[in-house]
Amino acid sequence: MNLRPYQEIAADFLFERDRAMILAPVGAGKTAITLTAMQDMTERGLVRRWLVLAPKRVAQSVWPVERPKWAPKLTMSVAVGTPKQRRAAFKADTQVVVTNFENVESIEGTFDGVVFDELTRLKNPSGVRFKKLEKLIEGVEIRWGLTGSFTSNGLEDVFGQCKIVDRALLGRSKGAFMQQYFCCIHREFGMWEPLPGALERVMETIKPATFVLDPGEYKDRLPELHTVEMRCAMDLEPYNRMKKDFVLELGETITAPTAAAVTTKLQQLAGGWVYGPAGAEWLSTHKYDLLDEILEENQHDNTIIVYNYKEELAELQRRYPRARMIDGAIDDWNAGKIKLLLLHPKSAGHGLNLQHGGNKIVFLSLPWSLELYEQTIGRLHRSGQTRDVWVYNLICEKTIDEQIVRALKDKRSLAEVALDELSRTA
Repeated sequence: MNLRPYQEIAADFLFERDRAMILAPVGAGKTAITLTAMQDMTERGLVRRWLVLAPKRVAQSVWPVERPKWAPKLTMSVAVGTPKQRRAAFKADTQVVVTNFENVESIEGTFDGVVFDELTRLKNPSGVRFKKLEKLIEGVEIRWGLTGSFTSNGLEDVFGQCKIVDRALLGRSKGAFMQQYFCCIHREFGMWEPLPGALERVMETIKPATFVLDPGEYKDRLPELHTVEMRCAMDLEPYNRMKKDFVLELGETITAPTAAAVTTKLQQLAGGWVYGPAGAEWLSTHKYDLLDEILEENQHDNTIIVYNYKEELAELQRRYPRARMIDGAIDDWNAGKIKLLLLHPKSAGHGLNLQHGGNKIVFLSLPWSLELYEQTIGRLHRSGQTRDVWVYNLICEKTIDEQIVRALKDKRSLAEVALDELSRTA
């Protein structure tokens, strides 16, 4: 198979650099780009053996599937599964070993090239996994990182991702990085905010090692993405009581001991229910009534419904008994055999292709994580999708739902500015 022109440029960018990062949207072909560059490096004797670290689903179902298409001359083993299976994969005489991030401790053998597929998994330089991996790859010269959500939760995330690829980019010390680009606004709680112009300076610093796929060039190849806020209302009296007092009386006392726990309770209440000592307590079905209306209007379209809590899933299954869960249903969905597919954002990560089964997605409740939100949408809005994609966000007015929407938009704005800075020509 042949790369598209912009993918060829990205593959050349990797080939020409020992330490590099590719920032590209979901479905833009990062795996194809990287495999092409890996094969070229191997054929020229620049790398003898590669280690690829990826999310588990991607390690199992993307890299081994894409290799014959883009790097047929490379041999590959997948170190996922039982300890015995992983050990056999690492000892196999292959040029590429693919494993998931959770298996860092079981990595065996020597490598002179490493690829981090979904670099954001390594954004925490203080984590145990990060430190073990950093020590393991100390002598590996070729390091490439791939991601579509570089600044998904703020500028602070950039440091760890850059450090694992190349310490020379932003330095070795997270503390020094924070002192240079941030100011502390609450030392007791460790709260920092970027200094004016910090984002632009960071992006300018890492630009020589970073390839950013031109969004315009890629978006022209995809159908339109439409995001619609569907609003509903509820009786706010119990919601406001919980918000004010951290306590709610609903036949039993429901308490939230911390501010963080309150935000969780408030999101549940915005959905019309809340977890108590004896299980879920229901107050209203306003979101589900709105969902019924959306599904009625789109009754001829297969639809994905995204939930965040087990009680939301239970209610969806009560209302729509013929709805399917994602496990074991991917082929049937892509064949158009499933009308309603129920999906948790954490099950909709990298390597899950759902673009052939439908073009509608409803968020019953929203995740706080921009990365989870965008990755979930990216399961439909990706290469191979032939129709406009419609995203419906169900928002309960005057509740925390509105804050979550604002938070996602703010994080998206940061990500867009970062990409703009990296793409800007001198």
